[in-house]
Amino acid sequence: IAERVGVSCDSVRLISKRYAETGGDVWATVARKERALPPVPSSVTGEVEARLIALACSKPPKGHARWSLRLLEKHVALAEDIPDLDHSTIGRVLKKRNCALT
Repeated sequence: IAERVGVSCDSVRLISKRYAETGGDVWATVARKERALPPVPSSVTGEVEARLIALACSKPPKGHARWSLRLLEKHVALAEDIPDLDHSTIGRVLKKRNCALT
């Protein structure tokens, strides 16, 4: 059956198991399962991105030649209008918008 349908043997085994568990209900077998937990909304909105990019494009603080991700992380933590973000999240936002720290 797996070869004829073009799926793995495990897929056939799992579908037949689910079919037996649902009492032979085809629609319950192939229907998507309801998520146990709703997806968590991202804390990075368009406004947060804009403020973060503006901060990254601004002049670095005294004593620093340029911004680093960890330095941005510290300054974001101090800003009241931007939620606390990890340096890896900051890096992803800047990479997504093609912003390079110079």
